[in-house]
Amino acid sequence: MSRSKAGSPHDPRGKERFNEERATYTVASAQPDLETGIAAIRETVKTLKPRPGVYRMLDTRGDVLYVGKARSLKARVANYTQINGLSNRIQRMISQCRAMEIVVTNSEAEALLLEAQLIKRYRPPFNVLLRDDKSFPFILLRADHTFPRIQKHRGARRAKGNYYGPFASAGSVNKTLNALQKLFLLRSCTDSFFNNRDRPCLLYQIKRCSAPCVGRIDEQGYEALVSEAKDFLSGKSSAVQAKIEQDMAKAAEALDFETAAMLRDRLRAATFIQGSQAINAQGVGDADVFALATKGGQIGVQAFFIRGGQNWGHRAIFPKNTGDIDEGEVLADVLLQFYEEVPPPRTILVDRELAEQELLAEALAEKAGHAVAISIPQRGTRRKLMEQASRNATESLERRLAETGTKAKINRELAEFLELEEAPKRIEVYDNSHIQGAKAVGAMVVASPEGFEKSQYRKFNIKSAQTNDDFGMMREVMERRFRNLAEHPDGDEGKSNSHETVWPDLVLIDGGKGQISSVMSVLEDLGIADRVPVIGIAKGPHHGREGREVFHFPDGREKTLPTNSPVLFYAQRLRDEVHRYAIGAHRAKRSKAITASPLDEIPGIGPSRKRALLLAFGTASKVRAAALDDLKRTPGISEGVAQKIYDFYHAGG
Repeated sequence: MSRSKAGSPHDPRGKERFNEERATYTVASAQPDLETGIAAIRETVKTLKPRPGVYRMLDTRGDVLYVGKARSLKARVANYTQINGLSNRIQRMISQCRAMEIVVTNSEAEALLLEAQLIKRYRPPFNVLLRDDKSFPFILLRADHTFPRIQKHRGARRAKGNYYGPFASAGSVNKTLNALQKLFLLRSCTDSFFNNRDRPCLLYQIKRCSAPCVGRIDEQGYEALVSEAKDFLSGKSSAVQAKIEQDMAKAAEALDFETAAMLRDRLRAATFIQGSQAINAQGVGDADVFALATKGGQIGVQAFFIRGGQNWGHRAIFPKNTGDIDEGEVLADVLLQFYEEVPPPRTILVDRELAEQELLAEALAEKAGHAVAISIPQRGTRRKLMEQASRNATESLERRLAETGTKAKINRELAEFLELEEAPKRIEVYDNSHIQGAKAVGAMVVASPEGFEKSQYRKFNIKSAQTNDDFGMMREVMERRFRNLAEHPDGDEGKSNSHETVWPDLVLIDGGKGQISSVMSVLEDLGIADRVPVIGIAKGPHHGREGREVFHFPDGREKTLPTNSPVLFYAQRLRDEVHRYAIGAHRAKRSKAITASPLDEIPGIGPSRKRALLLAFGTASKVRAAALDDLKRTPGISEGVAQKIYDFYHAGG
């Protein structure tokens, strides 16, 4: 079995950061038991050296059970053979282990960083995990234009410019951006929009842009605004406000009341931004604050983001698989995985001693490119910040436990109403989206007791169903979703990490009798009709007035719920989520089709050659009608490529 490994020549991130050696050891086994797992580990230990690195434990299918790092691989891995000193959780892990993969690194700090990468990639069941949520938003002040643009940014930081963040949510970014536009009048439009303006847009009229696109401000004046914005976002807000106040006073003395009024509005925007900071963090600079709370066997972590002495929001984090792990180790794991996505600040404040705290600081400093200090605040503003973070951590965890109890109750009531044997842990919801059969897409969303599992969502580009045949589309989706499960009901090693190896506890179909009949016919053909509980949810006859949904059972029965039922609200939420996802996938496919060109079908014609052809001939149809000699004369098109284009359109002619 071939597996892609981090740190191999085929993994760019590993190649850049690590100079690695790797070895893979496999021990065959038929039954998952402790002795066989220990034997696999002992075989690995025989070839290990006392060097730093990362190890992965694999099960019989090759799935990653656990990722760990070690200062000495030989000593650390050998510890797993001393069963008497290990917890029940670790013993369960060893009993499932059938192979190990080893990556040797140059230092323990490198091993720690690689461990975080691999945990995020494989999400092993025996590691502490963060929920796989969206990345944190930032404010980006670009530096690739004469008149820099300010914008919200998520994802990889490839664009040249200054990044400010993280912010706790998109809402907090949007509010801050709105105020910053009023304060500094920086443009937020795209470069193409900027380049094609001949008069100011609405943002200039409502005093949220200085209109550099049409020369209402010169380059020097705009550069001064950009400099003020950088100072403000870097923590020098008091100096910026003082300068605006001075300029406003000078304008008023000169009887330039229009300028004075504009500066007054800017000053109000600055006051709004500072007033929205519910936490006093003056003098703290750039810091992240983490506090941990425990209750009922659950752990919650509250994170505050302080940048330039300003509070940029806070977020509750609820790690998984914490089990019998020490709290200091859990918090260290949370920090390590958290900073896989977010650049570490120079100061990290925590409420307790962390496992290997100095090593963690060293690893984060290596990642950030500057010194990182991890400390427990004892007095002053930092101590007050920590106390507030601790209160928030406790309150957030209590709210989550209360919500979890409510969700569990609703899940049990849903199971009872739908006549399931037990509360479902994995609910799959399906819907189709198309316009008269065009660009049809099937969608699957997944919900668990903890909420929507967005990493499990899937879309299906409809291939074989006839135009406008909703039932045929649903049959195709079901066949593609469940065929592999029907052929390999106990798992397929070749698809060990695929959703096609996971059985749902409940399948909800957006539709009525017709859709249910289509789905059941597929499941019966596959021989798994008795293994997959299927329910249809459709709008009732009085939907417009009462909001009732009808639940359709495979045997033809129909059931409804009271209009104020929490179970009904939950089912509606599931259906609305699959609607949203299906429509989004369909729109994306339609937008892609709109920008597609017939030239895309020609083998070997990429964006550059397509651009050259369109510049020379104007349209794809004129390229099709062009003579071979004309194609050969096109700049950027060689004789061989010209012949290929001509043959593509004139084959058999």
